Amino acid sequence: MTVATILLPSILDLKAAGPLKAEIQSHAGSALDLDASKVERIGGLCLQVLLAAAEVWRTAGLAFRLMNSGEAVCNDARLLGAAHLLPGAEAC
Repeated sequence: MTVATILLPSILDLKAAGPLKAEIQSHAGSALDLDASKVERIGGLCLQVLLAAAEVWRTAGLAFRLMNSGEAVCNDARLLGAAHLLPGAEAC
């Protein structure tokens, strides 16, 4: 099975939510890795997009992973109470 990879932008804020959703949706039906190596900040709306997508992929039986999560992703996910919900951020 093919695994698609999305390189996440450095700032995942309100402006990034729509494009993030569209890019994730463009990979529907494929396993998906999200490379968070450049992320400096993640806001609530983008976190919601990621959590909703993770659930859709899980329900479809497809892999959906956040990879290369740095300190910023871990801190923001923890502050928003979702580190344990985002696949790949559990180790934060």
